[in-house]
Amino acid sequence: MKLVNRKLMREIDSAAINGSVSDVAAIPVIELMETAGRALAEAIVEDFLDTPAGCVVTIFCGKGNNGGDGLVIARYLSDWNVNVEVYVTGRREELSDASQTNLDRLGDTNVKVLHLENISEMPATIESDLVVDALLGSGVEGALRGLTLELVCYINKQSAAICAIDNPTGLDIDTGAVTSECITADFTYSLAVPKVGHYMYPGKEHVGVARTIDIGIPQSVVESFKVNDNLITPEYIAENLPSRPSDAHKGTFGRLFSLSGSRGMTGAGALSAKAALRAGVGIVTVGCPDSLEAIYEIKLDESMTLGLPSVAKRGALSLRALGNVLSALNKSTAAIIGPGLGRHSETERLIQRVVSRIKTTCVLDADGLNAFEKDTTVLESNHAPHILTPHEGEFKRLTGAAPPASFPERAKAVREAAKRFNSVVLLKGGPTLIADRDGTLYLNPTGNSGMATGGSGDVLSGIIGALLAQGNTPIQAATCGAYLHGLAGDLAASELGERSLIAGDLIEFLPFAFDLLDK
Repeated sequence: MKLVNRKLMREIDSAAINGSVSDVAAIPVIELMETAGRALAEAIVEDFLDTPAGCVVTIFCGKGNNGGDGLVIARYLSDWNVNVEVYVTGRREELSDASQTNLDRLGDTNVKVLHLENISEMPATIESDLVVDALLGSGVEGALRGLTLELVCYINKQSAAICAIDNPTGLDIDTGAVTSECITADFTYSLAVPKVGHYMYPGKEHVGVARTIDIGIPQSVVESFKVNDNLITPEYIAENLPSRPSDAHKGTFGRLFSLSGSRGMTGAGALSAKAALRAGVGIVTVGCPDSLEAIYEIKLDESMTLGLPSVAKRGALSLRALGNVLSALNKSTAAIIGPGLGRHSETERLIQRVVSRIKTTCVLDADGLNAFEKDTTVLESNHAPHILTPHEGEFKRLTGAAPPASFPERAKAVREAAKRFNSVVLLKGGPTLIADRDGTLYLNPTGNSGMATGGSGDVLSGIIGALLAQGNTPIQAATCGAYLHGLAGDLAASELGERSLIAGDLIEFLPFAFDLLDK
């Protein structure tokens, strides 16, 4: 699903209203507002009001069209026997034309409308089942002030549930920044398309559950704009997961080779291999230092091991392993290079030579990336499009610069890296960003702070490697892998809490993540 900023959203709205896209008729503002208001009212009933009749809803409406959406919501909820009270932050003549029309339409309803000029006019508490924030929407930028600022503080102190229309008031949809105060919503209903700032921190903490509401803008209008930023959705994942034919055998689901492990870091390769098997790959072979093979034999029941020449007494892979590694790769449909390999000079030279000759698409993670800190020439001239999965430190070592914090610059940096290395680049973080070689960007909305623990990245590499081995393209494997990894983390956190999560929990909850997406 396309992901937009403030400027693009304005252009999409304008194109829909003015009919500037060929073969699409103009949609009057009042009609868009009516469609949006009804759809929002239906979502509110579904999410908050099990039995609408008798419930109490308080709606705060600004002077613009976001407030107009709130007025339409009020009318529909009233028709469904909800007790609705509306506070409008301006006199009738100060409202937008469409909002004035919808204010007039409330005259024949039981909705109580109060025009608010001073916060002192508000009761100490609101006795309501739900508070609706329709103050500003997504088109406003900069710090809040005056009555709006006071109302945001007031609303946040109420005990009722809160939903925001299009955007929590006070949140910058371009960056996720909060410049003063901001509504902290339980649900945010984004109109037409999701907004970038809803998935960037600290904004994400104010959005609650994000839902996108169809307000009648044709998809062809959205597609007419060059939108290269995308939100990964469950529907996208379900469409792109590898198929599971009933007459399959283990070879059907691919052969994955994982080059991993060094003394003190055997757990990384073991976690990656276990995650790959949970992600559906048919066969996993772990290539490891021969001095550590016995450890892997104990750790791994379902994977095979291949002991490789190691540096004497160092527990690290030797350059002498090159022939064996290339032979194993030729028998594999996908590969992982990196988990726990360490940074011994011979191991790094081995990685560089393997990547310079490899014909199998692979996931380069952790020390598989660190091996190129001093010279990225091999990566820049690779023939097979790989998947690079750096965290921020590894990204800096690869590119020479730390990824910026703000979304526009961060997205640009990831895109440039994907083009430079002719590979899919997955930058881990909150949120994870994934860029394809053509500049298309994907934002992953799943995951939580409990996943910030050792081994979590190894689990991710295993999931992505497994999807590659089963036939996914690099961009499909990276996007689906990131989403599944985060979803497993979210499911685990719901049961165990974020504080106590460990990487192994992600593997345990991965089947439940698949189950949700396969339904």
